[in-house]
Amino acid sequence: MRSIVIGSRKSQLALVQTYWVQAELQKLHPERTFSIATMTTQGDNILDVALAKIGDKGLFTKELELAMLAGTTDLAVHSLKDLPTKLPDGLMLAAITERENPADALVVNAKHQDKQLHTLPEGAVVGTSSLRRLAQLRHHFPHLTFKDVRGNLHTRLRKLDDGEYDALILAVAGLQRLNMGDRIQQIIPPEISLHAVGQGALGIECRSSDQEVIDLLSGLIHYPTQQRCLAERAFLRELEGGCQVPIGVSSQVSETSLTLSGLVATLDGKTLIKDQLTGDIAQPEAIGQELARKLKQQGAQAILEQITQEFRSVP
Repeated sequence: MRSIVIGSRKSQLALVQTYWVQAELQKLHPERTFSIATMTTQGDNILDVALAKIGDKGLFTKELELAMLAGTTDLAVHSLKDLPTKLPDGLMLAAITERENPADALVVNAKHQDKQLHTLPEGAVVGTSSLRRLAQLRHHFPHLTFKDVRGNLHTRLRKLDDGEYDALILAVAGLQRLNMGDRIQQIIPPEISLHAVGQGALGIECRSSDQEVIDLLSGLIHYPTQQRCLAERAFLRELEGGCQVPIGVSSQVSETSLTLSGLVATLDGKTLIKDQLTGDIAQPEAIGQELARKLKQQGAQAILEQITQEFRSVP
């Protein structure tokens, strides 16, 4: 019986997520052996440039995918928000696990421990590497100063605690998975910041021809999360957006329906185009595609073209 090799990035959060998947697979298939192979991705190596300026949608996934295609690993565990909506030929998204809270969180320097976003003083420096977060927060809190921040979670928090930033915007899920939920000062409501596509969920990718691994992964699928994330990813795919574009989402499901909210924003946060759509939970991608078309008709297309042009002109 073949041993299954799981590919993972080397960051602490990535490994926590991969160890969890390994343990769940071992429980489901105690007769099998699951090992882990770690590697560094381009996004891990380039830390002195804003994500949006690098311009590659596979920053945290490409090396993991090449290993699967080469046959040195059998599957890869991703934070789903890092996984491009268009996968390389020969690979597929085989499982989406149950979602943690997908919201964004405010984390503050100790001197602001009595503050929330709306009470931070004018000019307070808030760190984020996400254009999505940046655009929405600029819209609601124009009195704040925003500064790019890169590095793993511990590196970012050290910069915060050393006083380089007054606050950071981070994913609730990442903090909780690293048992750092006590650092969360405020869970930011969707009225202020819609979250990233797939945020809070893990996506497990494998070769589309490897039915043995596909079958092994089927027990990890969480249907409500899967349908929500498929709708969100279809929305993003239809908009052709990556980390260069401020696109946010929120989704809810009942037994039979799925409601998707979506947003496209200008980089300065002055214009937010937002709408929502409810449809059949069994047709998530149709919901995402239709909502994207609605936003395009309301002006999102022009925003996306303008942003693309701006980044093409940056040396």
